Amino acid sequence: MRAHSISSHGILLSIAAMGFIALMDTTNKLILIGTPLVMALWSRYMIQALAMTGLMLSKEGLNLFHTRAFKLQVLRAFLLLSCSFLGFKSLEQVPVAEFTAIAMVTPLLVTILARIFMKEHVTPMRWVLVALGLMGALLIVRPGGDITPQAALYPLGMAISYALFQTLTSHMTKTEDPMKMHLFTGCIGALVISFWVSQEWSTQFDSHYWWLMLLAGSAGTTGHFLLILAFQSTKASLITPFLYSSIAFATLFGWLVFTHVPDSTACMGIALIVLCGVASAWISLQKSQPLPHSSAGVSEN
Repeated sequence: MRAHSISSHGILLSIAAMGFIALMDTTNKLILIGTPLVMALWSRYMIQALAMTGLMLSKEGLNLFHTRAFKLQVLRAFLLLSCSFLGFKSLEQVPVAEFTAIAMVTPLLVTILARIFMKEHVTPMRWVLVALGLMGALLIVRPGGDITPQAALYPLGMAISYALFQTLTSHMTKTEDPMKMHLFTGCIGALVISFWVSQEWSTQFDSHYWWLMLLAGSAGTTGHFLLILAFQSTKASLITPFLYSSIAFATLFGWLVFTHVPDSTACMGIALIVLCGVASAWISLQKSQPLPHSSAGVSEN
């Protein structure tokens, strides 16, 4: 009974996390209408850095930034930073629902990387699911759809970058505290973006955008914090199917804010990605091989 309660708790946390992350992506798309990309990116990382530093300071004290794998922490932070940049470029041109669906190809790409870098055995069925999932992404970014081929390069590049990030995260969670990893990504990202934003600082936009940036940063930090708690309390293979609720949240917010609904072909692609992702998670659950302890396939923009 206790195990069931823990699983339900983790699943509810993961669904709540998806709602916050979809809210972050939708708000970021609004922000990018009226502010420079670098300003939006800076606020996202600065809020995460301040929130995580404040949260971890009382727990860790002077050991706040102690880590056994500093170089890997830096590499992981730069992978996420490149993912965030590509994600923000995507949101400038791609509807939120389609953007989120393409991001959810990441767990399938992780399968490929796990085979290449970790020499993990991949069954024929998993290869079929990977191929079908990528086919779903192609249906979304097809010529003649809502997304131009040039714009499609950004979310596809983001998914590849995030798959590398996830693979490294899976390796690092064997020795590193996930909370501290979240701290490093926020602080390193904030430091790098602060150098960039100092060259392009601008306040030539309406004041309400500051409130939107605060909302986006707070929603993103809260969402990923809830996701960390979810993965700490429940097996990743149990949680992963519920991460696809992010597509439903993104579609809802995209409709409410931008009155956008994916066309029928894009919906087929989205459904195919969800089906393949859930099937892959189900196979992992049956074999009791948890997926990486991370926000698998979820945009950390």
